[in-house]
Amino acid sequence: MYCKLMPGIYLHIPFCKQKCHYCNFYSLASLKYRDVFVDALLKEMHLRRDYLHDKQISTVYFGGGTPSLLHPGEINRIIRQIEELFDLDSHAEITLEANPDDLSTEYLKALKTDTAVNRLSMGVQSFFDNDLRYLHRVHDGNLARKAIEMAKQIGFENMTIDLIYGIPTLTDAKWEKNLEIFFDYNIPHLSSYALTVEPKTALWVLIERQKLKNTDEDQSVRHFEILLEQTRQHGFEQYEISNFALPGFYAKHNSTYWLGGHYLGLGPSAHSFNGLSRQWNVKNMKQYIELNSIENIVLEKEVLTEEQRYNEYVMTSLRTSWGCDTEHILNGFDKKYVAYFQRKIQKYLKQNKVIQKGSIYILTDTGKLFADGIAGDLFVDED
Repeated sequence: MYCKLMPGIYLHIPFCKQKCHYCNFYSLASLKYRDVFVDALLKEMHLRRDYLHDKQISTVYFGGGTPSLLHPGEINRIIRQIEELFDLDSHAEITLEANPDDLSTEYLKALKTDTAVNRLSMGVQSFFDNDLRYLHRVHDGNLARKAIEMAKQIGFENMTIDLIYGIPTLTDAKWEKNLEIFFDYNIPHLSSYALTVEPKTALWVLIERQKLKNTDEDQSVRHFEILLEQTRQHGFEQYEISNFALPGFYAKHNSTYWLGGHYLGLGPSAHSFNGLSRQWNVKNMKQYIELNSIENIVLEKEVLTEEQRYNEYVMTSLRTSWGCDTEHILNGFDKKYVAYFQRKIQKYLKQNKVIQKGSIYILTDTGKLFADGIAGDLFVDED
């Protein structure tokens, strides 16, 4: 699967009604530039239409920010240009991230009937109001439930929601209730992340000033263990550390990232990857809308060394149920990397943090708690 992935397109829609306290993505709590932004996005798309070398596109992902702040007509305009400039698979997965407070019956009907969006990703985070206030979300729990019910009634079957665990206000019992509500809705996919306090975010500042309680690692571990137990009981497959799906409902776009596929990122701060180099766009809306060449768009480009490519493969593959394959390392890198990997992985096999299935190495439940540390220990330092 690693080698057969078709490329995807990511569209960064940087508008929000308000900034969530924990968010460190580039976004603006204003719609001031929305109209001119869509024109700029289409212009960038035209300038960079050759980046993926005419390969067929299998996924399109509207991320952000809050893509549901765009009108269905604007979304349709963007998809139509993708169809004109790229070879878009007729069965492409087209995902739109949405916040519950943006979704009305009229909006969802227009999205379903007037656009090619066929997958909805809803940023719920919690069904409890005090958790949502801690995170500085706009919606409340009732609105989240109403939005899910409307989307299902209108016919969105391929849906996913986000839930955050490890929130200081979220007790174990409330976390179990969040999962119970999720399962009751028969949604086929769940993305669930531990709350992380990123430096310089509003949440980081508030915790530093002792205005909000800090996260607790033991609580996050308990919540993660509950998450694994409950998803398995309900037939969900954990195909990536933070992602769970019923069979047939894996997120194709995000799997492209984890399995080393190529993707074109459009919009301010968006990243692109073609297998050999990574590049990212300017993080300034004013500069972005004034773009007139590729040089104006791309803030920086990094040609990856063999060491960097190996490290990235180890880091991303270990997070997945497909695991890290030494056959892939042997075929794609100097053979010294296989010997290095096999030597370094031994202690994690002995500690039951990793299991081996032929040439493939997969994290155990215990190992998933230490995923970043294990991957980092397997990295090769650049000369």
